[in-house]
Amino acid sequence: MKRITIILVLCLPFFMSSRLLRAATPIDGLLERIDKGASKKFVIEKKKGGDLDYFELDQRGGKPVVRGNSWVNIATGINWYLKHHCGIHLSWNQMQAKLPDTLPAVTRREWHETTLPLRYDFNYCTFSYTMAFWDWERWQTELDWMALHGINMPLAAVGHECVWRNLLLRLGRSEEEVAQFVPGPAFLAWWEMNNLEGWGGPVPQTWYAQQETLQKRILQRMREFGMKPVLPGYCGMIPSFLDEGAKQHWNGFTRPSILLPTDKRFDQYAKLFYEETERLYGKADYYSMDPFHEGSLPQGVDIGEMGRHILSTMQQAVPGAKWVVQGWNANPLPAMLDALPAGEVIVLDLFSECSPMWGIPSRFKRANGYGAHKWMFCLLENFGGNVGLHGRMDLLLNNFRLTRTSPMARQLTGWGLTMEGSENNPVMFEMMSELPWLTDIPTKEAWLRDYVKARYGRDDATLQRAWQVLAEGIYNAPFGNYQQGTHESIFCARPGFDCFQVSSWSKMNNYYDPTTTWEAARLMLSVADQYRGVNNFEYDLVDICRQALADRARIVYNRTMADFKSCDRKAFRKDSEAFLRLLLQQDSLLATRPEFRVGRWTEQARQLGTTPEEKDLYEWNARVQITTWGPRLCADNGGLRDYAHKEWQGILRDFYYPRWHRFLQILQDELEGRKPMIAVGNSYVPKKGNPAVEVDWYAMEEPWTLDHTPYSAAPEGDPINTAKRILEAWERD
Repeated sequence: MKRITIILVLCLPFFMSSRLLRAATPIDGLLERIDKGASKKFVIEKKKGGDLDYFELDQRGGKPVVRGNSWVNIATGINWYLKHHCGIHLSWNQMQAKLPDTLPAVTRREWHETTLPLRYDFNYCTFSYTMAFWDWERWQTELDWMALHGINMPLAAVGHECVWRNLLLRLGRSEEEVAQFVPGPAFLAWWEMNNLEGWGGPVPQTWYAQQETLQKRILQRMREFGMKPVLPGYCGMIPSFLDEGAKQHWNGFTRPSILLPTDKRFDQYAKLFYEETERLYGKADYYSMDPFHEGSLPQGVDIGEMGRHILSTMQQAVPGAKWVVQGWNANPLPAMLDALPAGEVIVLDLFSECSPMWGIPSRFKRANGYGAHKWMFCLLENFGGNVGLHGRMDLLLNNFRLTRTSPMARQLTGWGLTMEGSENNPVMFEMMSELPWLTDIPTKEAWLRDYVKARYGRDDATLQRAWQVLAEGIYNAPFGNYQQGTHESIFCARPGFDCFQVSSWSKMNNYYDPTTTWEAARLMLSVADQYRGVNNFEYDLVDICRQALADRARIVYNRTMADFKSCDRKAFRKDSEAFLRLLLQQDSLLATRPEFRVGRWTEQARQLGTTPEEKDLYEWNARVQITTWGPRLCADNGGLRDYAHKEWQGILRDFYYPRWHRFLQILQDELEGRKPMIAVGNSYVPKKGNPAVEVDWYAMEEPWTLDHTPYSAAPEGDPINTAKRILEAWERD
């Protein structure tokens, strides 16, 4: 008996810890990652049922109470409480905070509910432009961000290549053939959307094991939070080497082939695809498929039958599953939607803040919207992961407000964040994530007042003024402006005589006074000393000052070109030197924050490699994606170069500066008679044969993609002091 007692005493701590472990909730872990000990400062209550998703804030026994009918709704309530009661704003640039020992009391019970049960996250492109080289630690932080912002239906595309590898091996194909099909880590998104194959590879065997493990951890956490992951489904893709027909191309790349539903291999591939997906990652309630993406329409296809077959093979493998499809350009084709039963498909209206297709005025307006099919209102916001302030505040608020009243919105079932690249413009994603929980849609001015107070922890009239200036300008692209994302930095453009946009597809158009970003930067700097060490402030200060310098550079560039066309040698020398000086000053400003350093991107890539060769391959992927994007054909003729350009420290100095220095030196040489100027008529018109036109830019760019000179993610210098020094010098100029 004595022995049994001793054993029980010895085992008691184990039993106690096991019980506590079982009792812990996903919210406890989330709170502890925000601040150690935070889980003890809240009362968390998960309630069953309710007609609508909701969260509620209350007070009991000196602690705030957060209750809701799902873990994600509770997490959303915690985020709401931290922002609007504590002045603590968790964002991509800072997901930890020091909570006070005694949290502010909830003096009046607060209830928020939403009629939108589905809240989606990610574009396929996000997985390459932002997340290509994330490890579990970074993914864990993102999953916390998602829960705090109400996401319960995220796209889960990590490790999709593992499914395909297993599928092809089961069909008797070789590892060499798998390597020929699967692209490198920075280009997986466009392979998943049937746009290219093989580019950036071959990936080593260690990559597959690494990504399979990572995806399993991601899915486990998603399911612990109660999220419903959206897994990639099968829509007929096969490697092009298995198809003897004519090949299709996308921006210079050979596309994978598409099987017609009449091809017996379609069902065979679909069956194997879903078997391998389930074996690796389990089943899902939702599968994402985008047939005919950006022109991949095979000859002779019956579009309606193709849609029916895609849906049928999915539901044979996973009964009850729903098909999620991206609403982008012509897709989903109306003929396909018309052939599908209502309730089985959910369409992501991908660019709802600018080019909605669900029925309200827009260049992509569909007269009947998506018919009887359910759809989701989505914020795209960012293309290519480009750096820059940008937003459509009035349009976003107006278009979302119309979903409350328009009969075209009767099938609206949720909202989504469908950015091509994340970790930018937190203000826009914060606005979007709050809208579904608001009874009345506010004006941008009213909403911003609360945002700024939460963002910096206090109500500051000067900071409020700075953000109102931005909200009236660069964050308020108007109806009719269809540019794809940020107002691009002239620094990142391939040099030319009439540079405006950087990427081929940006559709950029002037819509704000560039001096307003300078005004906002000056306002931020005027109170900067009061906010030293405040992470959100220092991040925003650098970002806003970066935009102000980029806008100033565009003015200086235009002046420099005017000097050249006027043959004003002295003015040209002065202004071209000022432009290059601005570029290098931008580099030094961005050096002060890790988020704006190319070293953060290249270090992430190299850290995933297990051998020097793997590290070099992943770094090459990282460098190519943000510069030439593809080989010469795709960069020059396919229009992909600089699509994913980044205004980051390091690449500004070592990639963009040499391009501009070369171009401006040629023009200086022309003005001074060392190189020929070729005139047409009475004015200077650059044309073939001119040295400045004939530069082989790709030959200049490719060596940087092949280089392995290390870049660091560690910040250098003080952001406030650096911003002051640079902007004050230009104030005196």
